[in-house]
Amino acid sequence: MSGSAARGGAADIRITPDGSAQGQRTAAGLWAAAVARRDHLPAPAPVEEKLPAIRRRLSTGAGSLHIARVRQRAVGFALLVTREPVLELVYLAVAPEAWGTGVGRGLLAYVDARARAVGVGELELWVIDDNERAVRAYRRSGWRRTADLQVRGSPGRPERRLVRKLTLDRGLTGR
Repeated sequence: MSGSAARGGAADIRITPDGSAQGQRTAAGLWAAAVARRDHLPAPAPVEEKLPAIRRRLSTGAGSLHIARVRQRAVGFALLVTREPVLELVYLAVAPEAWGTGVGRGLLAYVDARARAVGVGELELWVIDDNERAVRAYRRSGWRRTADLQVRGSPGRPERRLVRKLTLDRGLTGR
C-alpha cells in the first residue's frame, strides 16, 4: 500500500510510508510537539531527543514509518512494527494544532488497513495510562484495554497495553 486518503473534518489526509532521514526528523518533531502539549511543557523537546527511539524501532527491519499530511504539511505519524502474528503500533502522534480534526482517526484506520494488507489480524499498543485523550481515541476505534501495565519510556508513568482484533479476508491475503 503506497498511500491512503481519508476524510478528516474538511481536510483530506494523505498517509504514506516514509522511513527516510527527513521522515524520521518530521516524526520526531511531531512527537515532541504532541508530548509538550499533552504534558503542558513550555516548549517541545529538541528533535534530536526523539530521533534515537524512532531510529531504534526502524533499525529492526520490521518497522515502518508512515506520515500523515494535509495539503503537503505533516500533521501526524504512526510507527509500526510487525512481529507475526501481531502488528504493534509503537508510536502515534498528531500535531497539536490538528487535534480533533480526524487525523488520529485517519491514522488508526490506516493502521488497520496496513495490518490487513500484510495478513495480520492482531494489533497491540502501549499507551500512557493517564493519557485520557489518547485512551478515548483508541477505545472509539475499537481498541480494548488489557490488565497489562508496565513502566518504561515515560519516567514513572505506567503504560497500559491495548489490543485490537481484525477480521481478515482470507481470500485476499492468501493465508
